Amino acid sequence: MNITIVAVGKVKERYFTSAIEEYAKRLSRYCKLHIIEVKDERAPESLSHKEELQVKDVEGERILSKLPADAYVIALERKGVKMTSEAFANKIVDIQTYNSSHIAFVIGGSLGLSNAVRRKADLELSFSSFTFPHQMMRVILLEQIYRAFRINNNEPYHK
Repeated sequence: MNITIVAVGKVKERYFTSAIEEYAKRLSRYCKLHIIEVKDERAPESLSHKEELQVKDVEGERILSKLPADAYVIALERKGVKMTSEAFANKIVDIQTYNSSHIAFVIGGSLGLSNAVRRKADLELSFSSFTFPHQMMRVILLEQIYRAFRINNNEPYHK
């Protein structure tokens, strides 16, 4: 199975990069993992609604250009579907069985995802009603993907 994560912005903090590297290493026995970073747009606090949409559209074009054509696309969206870890694990099996052997996850920038990216998504998934920094969301996503593979392989993992 191929897993691609397309994320807006770079991860600079060493504690996040260490965690990302650790989960990438753990996942290597289950899948081929590709993490693609796209440039984020400057977004000062005082943007108008129109300017916010423009930022999201520019970032969205960058995201869309990096999405693999054969992938089932899951956009991380605060207002998306919420699942338990077990349901998420089952969803991965379903996608692999009925849709594609390639899943692409999308993590937006500080303003969220463009409408074009949301339309492209096969599923909008929410991990929480909270908003997380994109760097932290990468770690959380990788941990849940790893947990899903452990669940699907009937391997023990902290509950």
